[in-house]
Amino acid sequence: MEKKLPKFFIPLAIIIFGILVGGAILYPKTNLKNLPLVKKENFLSPSEAAQKAIDYINKNLLQPGNEASLVEVQEESGLYKFKLKIAGREYNSYVTKDGKLLFPSEGIDLDQKRETPASSPQKKMSCEDIKKEKKPLLEAFVVSRCPFGTQMQRVLGEIIKNVPSLAENIRVEYIGAVENGKITSMHGEEEAKENLNQICLREEQKEKYWPYLSCYLKKGESEKCLKEAQVDMEKLKGCLEDNSRGLSYAKKDFELQEKYGVGGSPTLILNGQEVSEYDFGGRSAEAVKTLLCCGFEEKPEFCNRKLNENQAATGFSESYSQSSGAGAGSCQ
Repeated sequence: MEKKLPKFFIPLAIIIFGILVGGAILYPKTNLKNLPLVKKENFLSPSEAAQKAIDYINKNLLQPGNEASLVEVQEESGLYKFKLKIAGREYNSYVTKDGKLLFPSEGIDLDQKRETPASSPQKKMSCEDIKKEKKPLLEAFVVSRCPFGTQMQRVLGEIIKNVPSLAENIRVEYIGAVENGKITSMHGEEEAKENLNQICLREEQKEKYWPYLSCYLKKGESEKCLKEAQVDMEKLKGCLEDNSRGLSYAKKDFELQEKYGVGGSPTLILNGQEVSEYDFGGRSAEAVKTLLCCGFEEKPEFCNRKLNENQAATGFSESYSQSSGAGAGSCQ
């Protein structure tokens, strides 16, 4: 599973859209059916025009560590339609034949009438709706630099601090992909490295994982926290450098991400079923504990224990909660 990423990874159309909106001052009537006339002698070849667009995207639109590459190009409706690849995901875009105007994403057929589906309120999940298991497993999919992902890790850490036995029922998985033998992540190379750090600790130094996170979630000081948690650095280094260990562990996370169709950080999967913490009270230790306890065939006694009901802080924070209230978003 080395070539797919969920739709949140590089929202190229959104990035380029802002540029095109700004360009509307110069091209107020430009769309796919009303382009400025271009003389044939100014036409570029399909590959030249597409590559020019790729070069522009790489130079001006992508964060360091990400690179677009050309997959294929063809003529369509007076434009060149080309497919590009970024971090394992493919996108369709358009460029004018003179290589001067770039249009992100798929074209919209202006003659086609589209019906707007009637919206209906989403049903709130209850405890009875959740699949039961003798030994339930709550999987939290996150990335290490997403403020809402760290918020969920903070919640899970608070649960385990108060109910240590629940550590066996909680597993943090990481979102990303593998490109050219290296893992990638939605916020770039530094996040990908930290994801792999945490994956290696989870797999090979399990007893150090939550102590490390308890420190890391305060200020994001990885090196300091590795020392504070007394991590075996030689063992960690070996995991990071040996693809049969670190990379192999990461691939299993990414395969699960694909299996469940994970679309953002954080995403919760309980007993193989996607669930929302907001159906049970939000991102607090009490709410997520209640959600997890709904997955037991027979609820243990500790499920009756009240935990912190405050919403956890987002991002890096010295304290568990924020007095101003925490956000309820996700990184996509």
